[in-house]
Amino acid sequence: MAILGNIIKGIITLTGTFSSEANHLESQKEVLKNLLETARDTKFGEAYNFKTILLDDDLQTSFANKVPYFDYNSLDEKWWHKIHDGEENVTWPGNPSYFALSSGTTGRTSKKIPVTDEMIAAIKSSGIKQVTALNNFDLPADFFEKDIMMLGSSTDLAEKDDHLEGEISGISASNIPFWFKGYYKPGEEISKIEDWDERVQHIAENAKTWDIGALSGIPAWIELMMQKVIEFHNLENIHEIWPNLQVYTSGGVAFGPYEKSFKALLGKPVTVIDTYLASEGYIATQIRPETDAMQLNTDNGIYFEFVPMNPAYINEDGSIKQNAPSLTLEQVETNTDYILIISTVSGAWRYLIGDTIEFTDVERAEIKITGRTKFFLNTVGSQLSVNKMDDAIKNLEERFSTQITEYTICAKRFEDGEFYHSWYLGTEMKEDNNKIVTALDDFLKNANKNYKVARSKALKGVKVTVIPVEKFHDWNDSNKKKGGQVKMERVMKEDKFADWEKFVNQNS
Repeated sequence: MAILGNIIKGIITLTGTFSSEANHLESQKEVLKNLLETARDTKFGEAYNFKTILLDDDLQTSFANKVPYFDYNSLDEKWWHKIHDGEENVTWPGNPSYFALSSGTTGRTSKKIPVTDEMIAAIKSSGIKQVTALNNFDLPADFFEKDIMMLGSSTDLAEKDDHLEGEISGISASNIPFWFKGYYKPGEEISKIEDWDERVQHIAENAKTWDIGALSGIPAWIELMMQKVIEFHNLENIHEIWPNLQVYTSGGVAFGPYEKSFKALLGKPVTVIDTYLASEGYIATQIRPETDAMQLNTDNGIYFEFVPMNPAYINEDGSIKQNAPSLTLEQVETNTDYILIISTVSGAWRYLIGDTIEFTDVERAEIKITGRTKFFLNTVGSQLSVNKMDDAIKNLEERFSTQITEYTICAKRFEDGEFYHSWYLGTEMKEDNNKIVTALDDFLKNANKNYKVARSKALKGVKVTVIPVEKFHDWNDSNKKKGGQVKMERVMKEDKFADWEKFVNQNS
């Protein structure tokens, strides 16, 4: 009998019983007030008159009117660079203990995003919310005695001046509570290995000694790890070595495009729970099994605003125009794409995180990630969001009984002077190329009226190139972006796409 598991499950159940559902609207107002009060004497708070904002009866409107939008580049150039020059109290009191390194899906050089002690506490608090929500998923008591594999970036953080640097998954893993370390795999020693392939090799070698009940990490890299373990031990599926694997916690990207290839590595179904941990904070987590939507963490150090997704509000570089209107949680609607704006206890203010979301349930503050502002493909008016691209890929998978684990796309002008959507699909599919092109094009015409209009005008057609999915992994590896929080860029500009095509052709 799982005595310890029953005790842990009982504690989780009790915690859930006594934890009333948050009033998300009031929580957000309180978070904003706390943010402004805490940072009012910082250089940023003084520059934007936080003390004056705090006197207003409508903090949310006053805040939106007085503080401009920022993205990483503008906030770093104007404010965060001062922290590296030794200044204190810049956008948040004191100095951050960590900087999260993130090149995301686009830039070649790492961003350095402040991570304060308050943000670490907020991430832990949101993690506890995720754990207590497991009570809703009707898991057996013995699940709570199994190991948990958290696969992120290296926890061997780099010391620099008076802070530590690393990816947010590595920072978070290095701050796990002491009581959790007995369950945490692959353990501190292996987790510190910087080289991704070497770390996965050690995981494969040690896999038999662990009783894994849950996996956590970005789908693409979890899949690669499972493939390595299966190959190393000559298995049919991952459940042959980890028979008690019952839960997979996804994160950072929509799980949908990976669902088919992920399930192919399993011997039996697992419960998939979506989470949304970004370098800037723990944004949301799935708390109910009835939906794959995630609930915003409205009471843990992040204030949210939402800009309706409209190409007119987006600059060419993906940043947001200052005249773009922002909405509060009280004003949003379901089934509408919004650009996510956050202000945080790490000193990010009205910050464009780069993701677009839609609400599935406003009262519960539940969302889905729909794409990236930089991945919104609007060349020649096609207005394709990543979720529409994902839907098209899923349609191809079903139609041709295949798996398409990765893809990228560019609106490219070809030698005939015409624009085409040029797709690269990571798959072993052997189908006739013309059939793939027709199926993809027809689906998008039916799913998106703007695409259909564009196809009758400036968008000449679709081109598809099928390549092994390993090419995508090699591309990330060549850009030192393998593993961790890294996600493949779904949409590329023509200059980067030229580099991509050169890479693919050279390595064919």
